Amino acid sequence: MNPKFGVVVFPGSNCDHDAYYALKHELGYEVEFLWHKEPSLKGCNVIILPGGFSYGDYIRCGAVAKLSPIMAEVIKFANEGGIVIGICNGFQILCESGLLPGVLIKNKSLKFICEDVHLLVTGKSEVFANDASGSVVKIPIAHGEGNYFIEPDKIEELEKNGQILFRYCTPTGEISLESNPNGSINNIAGLTNRAGNVLGMMPHPERACSKTIGNDSGKFVFSSIANFIKSKEVEHVF
Repeated sequence: MNPKFGVVVFPGSNCDHDAYYALKHELGYEVEFLWHKEPSLKGCNVIILPGGFSYGDYIRCGAVAKLSPIMAEVIKFANEGGIVIGICNGFQILCESGLLPGVLIKNKSLKFICEDVHLLVTGKSEVFANDASGSVVKIPIAHGEGNYFIEPDKIEELEKNGQILFRYCTPTGEISLESNPNGSINNIAGLTNRAGNVLGMMPHPERACSKTIGNDSGKFVFSSIANFIKSKEVEHVF
């Protein structure tokens, strides 16, 4: 089975074309835009909720987008084991939709941050980071509400279940307060649901897929998904 990526487009999305370009022109995968009003995933077996400012971030980031017609299909798809990745605003939408636990709040600095950060791949995910556990990668961030928070008892559960896939770190892989750009609890930059088929991450791997721009360290996220799907023979792969 070959991967077919679907990039959902909400009013206010601004990283949808970044994701499309990286997937189609840098990685060579089949990809299609999915308009938020369409209650169909058009046969896609990977769904990407891209970054941006869906619905202008009114009320809360992702709070309105979760009500879009397509999200009912995305939620159903995810609950049936389909692969979903939410990047930046997409991560916020996943939390608002209940597909991931916790919430993204304002950065500790109360400022928008746009810079490269280093991530330590701390979890093991056959889907999103196959063979990458323990690696340090450099990927850009661009957000004002990327401070991940969850209650203390719930963070213990995430740690115990191995759901924390990416943590902010130093270039040498040290997890420290200084390497945390936004104040996220336990330096969390990305995590999965318990089943392992849904990933939310604040950094933008789609902006790190080309040597032309000096950074292709984000390619492994998408290539890992593609390799996983190619190894399976069922529709939703889980």
